[in-house]
Parts: sequence; structure tokens; C-alpha cells
Amino acid sequence: MKTHLWPAFINVIKRDVVPALGCTEPVSVALAAAIAMEQLPLHERNITHIDVRVSPNLMKNGIGVMVPGTGMAGLAIASTLGALAGNSQAKLEVLKDITPDNVKQAKALLDANKVTVNVADVTNILYAKVSIYNQAHCATVTIADSHTQVISIELDGVTVFETSPNEQKVIEISNSPFSDAGVQDIFDFATNAPITDIQFIEQAYELNNALSCEGLKGQYGLEIGATFQRNIDRGLLSGGLLTDVLLRTAAASDARMGGAMKPAMSNSGSGNQGIAATMPVVVVADFVNADNEHLIRALILSHLMAIYIKSYQNKLSALCGATTASMGAVSGITWLLGGNVEQISAAICSMIGDITGIICDGAKASCAMKVSSAAGSAVKSALMALDGIRVTGNEGIVADDVDTTIRNLSALANGAMTHTDIQILDIMINK
Repeated sequence: MKTHLWPAFINVIKRDVVPALGCTEPVSVALAAAIAMEQLPLHERNITHIDVRVSPNLMKNGIGVMVPGTGMAGLAIASTLGALAGNSQAKLEVLKDITPDNVKQAKALLDANKVTVNVADVTNILYAKVSIYNQAHCATVTIADSHTQVISIELDGVTVFETSPNEQKVIEISNSPFSDAGVQDIFDFATNAPITDIQFIEQAYELNNALSCEGLKGQYGLEIGATFQRNIDRGLLSGGLLTDVLLRTAAASDARMGGAMKPAMSNSGSGNQGIAATMPVVVVADFVNADNEHLIRALILSHLMAIYIKSYQNKLSALCGATTASMGAVSGITWLLGGNVEQISAAICSMIGDITGIICDGAKASCAMKVSSAAGSAVKSALMALDGIRVTGNEGIVADDVDTTIRNLSALANGAMTHTDIQILDIMINK
């Protein structure tokens, strides 16, 4: 076993599995706005204008998603609230302290046409530049390449902080534990690491399960989870493992995308990916009456596998991230049901053969449908693997080896699907 990689595995999980309140793309804009506001003198914070410029991918994920606590969607309300009441120290939970009065003030600025949002001419996949003006000053903050990475701060045209995003990319790549790791190494770590070293992942259960409960009792988004539950109550659907996975996973996404004031535990910069990597595993653990240690190890296996698969892909793309995160979930599910690493590998390959190509057409309420579809594929693929059945290396982009198959999936996401992404955004903006 490559135990020398274990500290790096823990570090990457702690970096990429963090609480996030609301969709992380609008939240990134809100964070930039909060930091920009802090640059202005305390007695000169009467906003005359806010200008937001974002990458096409960030625009795609910010147009239609609800901002928690506002009843509104979009980057304009996110940036305005970030400026008025954002807590920059809270990072992806920057909007956790907003009040109804803050929302009222933000809406007044929007009604007065004091906020503009446009697509920036940049090559960065993830990019947000927010400028806040008052009568005497202008503060500008730019975030790029990850949702919380500030690359520059300017006040009245003078740069007060600057870092190179390209240098940061080099650092991240050099520090990545995955250059010398594969599925087997992730499995070894998750099933053998000291439980005290990985117990922190239990917070993923606590946060995402709370979101799931909220989604089932509230009227959020398209109410996918609640729809399943209503039809179980009507007798049109039966209960059981698959139905429970679908409804409890979808309900968490319903609540998150519907603007619930509860954080999700994210994965790889996405709350829905965090939900997809958590809730199917939690439901299966409940179903088999797993003890706490097995739940923790299954969640670590799921989240680290999801990060590993996503590490080969762009931060944002035309490929739905919930599908790759669910490939992490299938690892935890298969292990909880008694599977070994070969069966986990088979299940991942089957999922890649099943749901590859589901597009990301922005963050919005219907993401809960894609999350539930991916969760269903995870259950199906796990059960097939336990029976010795898998999509073989003779079929489509699937190879005999799981790690090669994962790289084939990522080649598709980073290659041909970049053109798909351009077409998706064009349709969304012009419809």
C-alpha cells in the first residue's frame, strides 16, 4: 500500500470537501463583491454602481439558480448581497449572515439599475471580476480558476494585491497526489486509514442529510424528492433501496437549488457534487444498518474517488459534474454491499458506459433530476458489479482498466464537449 500518499489524500479532501451555502458560482461572485466592499473606506460605502464580469461557464451556472434567502436567481442579486452583507471570511458561506433588510436593500439597487452583469473575454474556465463604485472610489476584486482564489485586488486603479493564476495551477498540479495514484490506492486508503484521521468526513453526512430533510418538508425547486415520496404514499411507487436513494438524494438537491438557507457539503467546488457523493452512500448505509466506522469509510471512499475522477477534468464544463461525483458514490455503495476493489472498478466502468454525456446546461432547479438520475445509475451499476456484470472494454469509451476509462471520460469532457459548452451557452442566452 502507498501509505506515503495518505497525508496528501487527507489534505486534498479537506481542501475540496467544504461547506457551501448556495450554488458556488453565484457565491464566488458574492465573495468577490464582499472583498471589494472591504477595500472602500468605512464611511464611503454608498454604492453607486456594481459591475460584474464573468467567464462564459460561470455565466452559464449563474443565470438561473436561486440565491439562498432571496427568492431570486442570478448573479446580480448575488453580487449585490455580497457587497452589502457578505462575510468574506466565511468563503463559500459568504452569504450566511444576510437578513431580510439586506435583501430589501439589494433589490432596491437592482430596481435602480445600479448592477450590470456581462460575459468577460477571458480564457479562464472559472472567472469573476467585480467592481464596486461609490462617488469617490472604485474597488475591484478578481477571482479565477477556483471559487475562492483571489488573483487581484485594485483600489482606484492601483493594484494592492496580485498573484498569478498560472503559477497557482503549477503548484496545484505539483501537489496533486493523483499523479502516482489510482483507484486501488484510494480504496486502500479509505478502508485502512486510521479512523481518527478521516472522521471529519462525517460532517458531509450531517450537512447534506439536513438538506435532504429540508427538501422533503419544504417546497423547493421542482420538488423531485417530495414527488417520489408523495407517489409512494399514493401507492404508485414502492419503497425500498433504489427509491430511497432517488428521493433522499434529489431532495437535498431540491433544497440547495431552491434557495434553502442551509449549507451543502461540497465536492470539487460544487454543492450538487457533494450531495451526489454523499446521499446515496448515506441511504445505503442506513439500509444495511452499517455502523459509524463503515459509514465514515464509505464516505471517504466516495468523496476521494469523486475528487480523483474530477481532477482530470476542467473545473466547469459541458459534462454534468453530478454524474462524475456519483461515480464516487458507487464506490462507497459497492463497498457497503460487500464489494471489493475489482467490483468497485467494474461499477465505475459501467456508470461511465451508462451516463457519460449528460450535459450541464447551467445550475438551476432541474439539476435535482440529473442528480437523481446519476444516483439511480450508481445503484444499478453497483448491483450489476456484485453479480459479476459490467460494461466491458469492448464497448464505447470504456476500457478494460478503470483508471484508463476515467481518463477517457475526461478526454471527452475536456475535448469535444468544449464545443458543446459554447452551443449550450449560446442557446441559454438567446432563447
